[in-house]
Amino acid sequence: MFRSNLLLVIVIVSLAANLSTSVSLLSSNEQKVKLALYCEALCPTSASFIINYLYKIIENGLISIVDLELSPYGNAKISANGTIVCQLGEWECMLNTVEACAIQTWPSVSDHFPFVYCIEKLAYENKYTEWETCFEKLNLDPKPVADCYGSGFGYELELQYAQETKMLQPAHTYVPWGVVDGQPLYDDFTEFISYICKAYKGSNVPNACLDVSHPIGAPKNAKPRNDECYKDEENAKSRSTLLEIILAIVASWMPNVGTADSM
Repeated sequence: MFRSNLLLVIVIVSLAANLSTSVSLLSSNEQKVKLALYCEALCPTSASFIINYLYKIIENGLISIVDLELSPYGNAKISANGTIVCQLGEWECMLNTVEACAIQTWPSVSDHFPFVYCIEKLAYENKYTEWETCFEKLNLDPKPVADCYGSGFGYELELQYAQETKMLQPAHTYVPWGVVDGQPLYDDFTEFISYICKAYKGSNVPNACLDVSHPIGAPKNAKPRNDECYKDEENAKSRSTLLEIILAIVASWMPNVGTADSM
């Protein structure tokens, strides 16, 4: 456990250092490529994309030509009374809001991305209840995020993300949903680096673009794979119900686990 946590800390700190260095390399007069990622905290494919694909633009320096915008709302719905109902339950709503507050608190990508990465890494490992450890791992003050969440400002931020997501043209059908300079990537989102390199018109072409070999054509409006989180309400309800059942089972185990540990 200690070794696993230490490795996570090393990866996150390395991401933060790479971000800080890469962002400073691009001249202010170079136009960046906008990459918008619409995601949700507990969607397995969203978490996988962030920790296994998105981080690469930081590791390889491509972030220097990218204006990265994360939108942690995904397939949530707003009920008639104004309550936000998330696809994977209350935990997801809370973590979406926490990530929104982190982005608001630390606007620079070099500051908020390592925190979001940390949360998504824990979500990917089904350890999302340990999300608060990310503050300590990154040496961040939790108070601004806690104040944002507790004051209700985080809810207002989520409403803004809801509106942005609603205005997508074409509308998103699942998450993660990637958009490069206004062009949705559909099911080709894992090849996002190719589209970034194609869209970049500046003179400081990063080495990462010179290594791209994937042929770039117009992305196909393909059906999502089964592991993506669908937008349709029926799937959302079934997945949410399943998660609630799992959480209830885990909660019922907790007293027994405590007894076993004390023996």
